[in-house]
Amino acid sequence: MKELSTTVFADDFVFLEGPRWRDDKLWLSDMHGHTVYTLTMDGQRTKVIDVPGKPSGLGFLPDGTPLIVSMHDRKLMKLVDGKLELHADLSTLCPYEINDMVVDKKGNAYVGNIGFDIFKKEKFQPTNFVLVTPDCEAREVASDLHVPNGPVITPDGKTLIVAESWANRLTAFTIDEDGSLSDRRVFADLDDAAPDGICLDAEGAVWLAAFNQNHFIRVLEGGEITHRVEVVKRSPVACTLGGPDGCTLFGLTYQGSIQDMGKGKAASRIEIAHVDVPGSGSP
Repeated sequence: MKELSTTVFADDFVFLEGPRWRDDKLWLSDMHGHTVYTLTMDGQRTKVIDVPGKPSGLGFLPDGTPLIVSMHDRKLMKLVDGKLELHADLSTLCPYEINDMVVDKKGNAYVGNIGFDIFKKEKFQPTNFVLVTPDCEAREVASDLHVPNGPVITPDGKTLIVAESWANRLTAFTIDEDGSLSDRRVFADLDDAAPDGICLDAEGAVWLAAFNQNHFIRVLEGGEITHRVEVVKRSPVACTLGGPDGCTLFGLTYQGSIQDMGKGKAASRIEIAHVDVPGSGSP
């Protein structure tokens, strides 16, 4: 296994999620800061939009229109002319706050939700996965998921991989022609690592944030770990690959407990490491 370390790219965020590399910029959601930002490689930070309902998953329609998950009101929003517009209301389909998302090349958005109130220490409940089609129709496409996080889609558009954070595994589905998910299978069993956000590289390996540990790891289908990136006294939250050559791993990290997340303290930052294999473009 190859061991890597990180350097700090930017900090002074509250709680970061949903990193995406697009058009030479890193997009990301400051969930508990209620803001979506972009950053350039020279560190220039730009506020894109305030999201009162807490932003999380980010994605882009085929025409480039940004999609933004609004967690608290369980709505998928789109950014049009600098303003948020409703893309789909998922409140009748999702039992609790919606979270991570991936958008495919057709404009299908796959959205997860937590399934129970972690902050109120409710009992764990498995939950579902929802598809929002380009014409804004929403339906359930998977169930019995253990806190789905960080979905990715392979470049051929035929496979979706999602982290099941409370089951310590990556789960794969075949994407059918109509966007439905079938042939559920284990992509990788992660033993005691709880995966949060993930991304896919050009060789089909998954980089993941092991939230309950102190590192990001690169795992092959079947579970072999090839690389580990250590972070010091922080929790890894999510990651993506980008930069000029696609080989910069942007890792979002957090310092604090789950119960501390909503208190507004600036405890999140972006750390980077250079890797050998570029990103595949997902998420």
